[in-house]
Amino acid sequence: MNKQGISIRQQLIAKLEESIDFTMSAAPEFSAPPAADLELAADQAIAACGGDAREAVKALIVANGFLETQVDELRSAVSSGYARGRYDRVREREE
Repeated sequence: MNKQGISIRQQLIAKLEESIDFTMSAAPEFSAPPAADLELAADQAIAACGGDAREAVKALIVANGFLETQVDELRSAVSSGYARGRYDRVREREE
């Protein structure tokens, strides 16, 4: 991968981090963004990759992997009492 590709991915990840609301609620709700917002986000991602849609998809896959890793780290840091019932957690038993 060339330096330009890495730089573009870093820019996309930075933009994603800026747009994420890190406040926590007791009962998170998911709602899909409006279609116009999705179109704008897609256009911005493609523009950030020099107009190459394939590179934009690759960059977004990398960014998604980064975010999934962060979610996994945060889940492991949350107490089991607070998180009870909010997501499936694999229990590690000490015998």
